[in-house]
Order: sequence, then structure tokens, then C-alpha cells
Amino acid sequence: MSLISSHTTLPARNITDAYSLEVSARDIAALTAAGSRIVPGSTISIPYLPGQDDDARLAAARAVRGLGFEPMPHLSARRIVSLAGLDSFVKRAAAEAGVERCFVIAGDPSSPMGPFADSASLIETGVFERAGIRVLGVGGHPEGHPVMSAADRWNVLERKCRSISERGMAPLIITQFGFDADAVLMWLTALRERGIEHPVCVGVPGPAGIAVLARYAALCGVSACASMWSKYGISLGKLFGTAGPDVFVDRLAAGLTAAHGKVSLHFFPFGGVAQSVRWIEQYRSRAQPLRHASA
Repeated sequence: MSLISSHTTLPARNITDAYSLEVSARDIAALTAAGSRIVPGSTISIPYLPGQDDDARLAAARAVRGLGFEPMPHLSARRIVSLAGLDSFVKRAAAEAGVERCFVIAGDPSSPMGPFADSASLIETGVFERAGIRVLGVGGHPEGHPVMSAADRWNVLERKCRSISERGMAPLIITQFGFDADAVLMWLTALRERGIEHPVCVGVPGPAGIAVLARYAALCGVSACASMWSKYGISLGKLFGTAGPDVFVDRLAAGLTAAHGKVSLHFFPFGGVAQSVRWIEQYRSRAQPLRHASA
């Protein structure tokens, strides 16, 4: 499959020229080992996982900065117990790790542990802009959301992006990982038709065992039916092997046009940081001849 279709108006480029990675505090050693092979200045997203306290997350952010990357800690609204705690964490992240970008989500708990029920309530505190945060990420859901209708998803996304912009920060949309590139392309088209022009990082599962991918999909409410596996390039007869996102990324790259705006990839390294970095290197090498031919 051609990486750049005949109707695209994008300049010839490799879709992996710029990318971000999601790396938890417990995987910083793996990030350190692979650091020299990752594009300098890449954004490293640090998820807000249960069982990891603020000190562990801040240590991870400092380590990411020390490796020459941009740390982007997550803030999970329903797990934050107080406004003072939120304010302290964001101020420390900015002061200790030079954090200039954060990502806000509602979080998994059905009931909030403190005063914040959703990511919009975090944005509205004013904590981020006061701490000097320049970029604030919010979630996008091209393949749907387990509890929100399509209309509600668009309304919430528009409202959050508008609130971030009004506070002098730049919105960044990071999508949940998925397996259907066509659904992502349709969602990107709808996003731009609504006048939402902010950069988008498309969530991509890094190469991993198929059973591992299926487990993460179930945990995150991502559709992974038989037809979806087939579109992702996984045969039902090989469900015990390992799968990479080659078909997904090929199809996404082939379908992107200038009308889709600024789009990059955000990798969830479910099979490990080293495995994802190796896949990116191989994909970049494979795409290079086409890039030169099209330039």
C-alpha cells in the first residue's frame, strides 16, 4: 500500500517524523535505555496511574526532562483529592521538571475522590496558566466513548478547547488508541468541519502480543471485535502472535490530506518502550525510499 495516496495534498514526509510516547513512571528505566534512539525533544506523556504518588510522577517528569524530552504529566480529575493538591503538583512540575504541557482526563473512578468530576473542572481552576503551562492536552475518541453520545463528545471537546484557548494556552487533542484507521480519518474530517483546528496526536498501539492488545482494549473500552482485528491486519487464525500497527499507520498515512490539519502519532508502548522504538525505526526506514521519490 502506498504511504501517500495520489489525491493527497500533504507535502511528502514520513508520518513518524514527529511522534510522542506514553511512558509510565515505572518504565523510565526502559525509556532511558532507548533514549538515544528517540527523536530529541519528543513529548513523553506520563500517565496518572493508581498506586503511584505525586513524588513518583514528578521524579519521572524530571527524568524525562533530563533525557532531553518534553514531559507531559497526566492529571486524572476524579483521583485528585483537593484544589491545593492539584496546585502543588502543577507548580512543582513546572519548577522542578520545566513542565510546560499537561494532559487532563476525567479518570476511571465512577465517583470523584475530591472536588473534580471531569477534566473541564480542572481546566477551569486557572491552576495551569498560573503555573506557566503553555499546552494543555485533552482526549479525543474517534471510535466512540463507553458512556457519552457522539453529540455530547463533540460538545464537550469544543467547550474544553475553547476554555483552554481563552486562558491563553494551546489546546492539544490526543486520541484514545484504536484499531480502525478509517474511523480515525472520518473523525478527523468531522473535527475540522466543526472548525476545530488544533493539533491532533492519533493514539497508536505499539507492537505487542495480540492477547496483550486485547486486554488493554477491554480495559480502556476500545472496540476490538473480529472485524476490527481484520481491519488492523490481524488474522483470526493467529491470535496468539504479535501484531504491529503497520496496516493501521499505512492506511492512516495514505488517507491524510492537508484538510486534516496537523496530525502526528502518539504511541502506547503496550509491548514495551524498546519494541515500539524499534518498530518506529523500521517503519521510518521502510518509508524513506517513497519519501525521496515523492519529494
